[in-house]
Amino acid sequence: MILLPLVLLYLPSNFFDTGESMCLSVVLLGKTCPGCGLTRATQHLLHLDWMGAAKFNKLVFIVVPILIYFYIKQLLVYWQKWKEPSNEGK
Repeated sequence: MILLPLVLLYLPSNFFDTGESMCLSVVLLGKTCPGCGLTRATQHLLHLDWMGAAKFNKLVFIVVPILIYFYIKQLLVYWQKWKEPSNEGK
């Protein structure tokens, strides 16, 4: 869980820009959905490419902060569990 953001930061911002779409709406129906381009937009936003992110999907400016909030919240839960002494053996 900790490594995923680091891997995404290591990859270039245009890593996901090419290739076939994996969106079921595009693959099955040939139509884009509101979430189309969010992966590419997120990758550009992580590299502080604001215009590139907006080009792929403007919802990224709402989705990424929410994802960061939940990511940090879950990290804190794991941290608290790790810091608690084990009650096993008592």
